[in-house]
Amino acid sequence: MKKIGFIDYYISEWHANNYPVWIDDVCKELGYNYKVCYGWAEMDKSLTDGRSTEEWCKAYNVEKCQTIEELCFKSDCLIILSPSVPEKHLIYAKEAFKCGKRTYVDKTFAPSGKEAEEIFALGKKYGTTFFSTSALRYATEIYGGDKDVSIVVTGGGRALEEYVIHQLEMIAVRMGMAIKRVMTQKTGDKAYDVYLEYEDGRRATMKYSPDNPFTMERTTERGDIIKSEINSDYFKILIRKILIFFESGEIDFNVNDTVKIMAVREKVIESLSKMGKWIDVQ
Repeated sequence: MKKIGFIDYYISEWHANNYPVWIDDVCKELGYNYKVCYGWAEMDKSLTDGRSTEEWCKAYNVEKCQTIEELCFKSDCLIILSPSVPEKHLIYAKEAFKCGKRTYVDKTFAPSGKEAEEIFALGKKYGTTFFSTSALRYATEIYGGDKDVSIVVTGGGRALEEYVIHQLEMIAVRMGMAIKRVMTQKTGDKAYDVYLEYEDGRRATMKYSPDNPFTMERTTERGDIIKSEINSDYFKILIRKILIFFESGEIDFNVNDTVKIMAVREKVIESLSKMGKWIDVQ
């Protein structure tokens, strides 16, 4: 059996509470033998439900580790969680990457392009292979068809700062990340339209509001308009991709896009305080 270790800021949160069961399910589908066996969290009490690390570990039949070093030593592969606090990812990677074991870093990868570059530098320093993505990259509805000249995506969630990563990953799949500049307009209470302009003049628009569903409307080079509601089981697909990576080292997209995605996200957040103004993406 291959043993997975969870590293988190506080461990009783939505991702950590669902990944173990999905890992078991996908292992049955793939014929793999992986199990979440170890857990460590910086904060003992969850900010989500107040459950302690020890209580979470008991509920999931996981051994609580006292340090990241202990967890890394015992585990065969790692998942750095902290999905709502990406500011912790560089801190955890500084310890976790030392062991050189394959690692998945949950969304959002980093709070800035600079920190994303620092994490990649750590991976190179220690010879640690890793990847990070939003599960929405694997929504089946966004694949196939002709090349797009423009896209409009919608999405929701608790806050744009945390959930914009999902829309950016969807756009990255269809149009790449050669984004030149961004601009945001407020369209309602906690609602925004974010405009992305590409170096070749193409445009993408992200429409965010807390209750928005995930959708995509594409305009192709032939002038066709293709509308899709995102209903596929993208989280299960993500878990499958993570386990295949743990098993073989295979990653099915250019991980260098991750740094650019974080840089664009950083500028989108900056644009919230500069409504209606174009901001260059460096």
